[in-house]
Amino acid sequence: MSSVQQSIETRLSALSPLHLQIDNESHMHSGPASDSHFKITLVSDAFSGLRAVARHQKVYGLLQEELQGPVHALALHLYAPDEWQDPAQVPVSPNCMGGSKHDH
Repeated sequence: MSSVQQSIETRLSALSPLHLQIDNESHMHSGPASDSHFKITLVSDAFSGLRAVARHQKVYGLLQEELQGPVHALALHLYAPDEWQDPAQVPVSPNCMGGSKHDH
């Protein structure tokens, strides 16, 4: 586990997760591999009664330092306990073609 991933896990522990999975997806993106792209699946009572935007804001608030530094992209899948059924419900991330690979 990378130090960036460990930092994310430590900060998200403030939400007392019932389930937390952090996938480093940096290898799926163009350019040199780095610890910059992550997919986070988090189940927490802290999300109960909140809309998606408020859930994302909570996570962004906890990860401000990482988002201003090494983390370029987060795919967030955030659930309240009553919404969580199983890991198969989390969408698979597509490979990124990157900004320089688009056809013009």
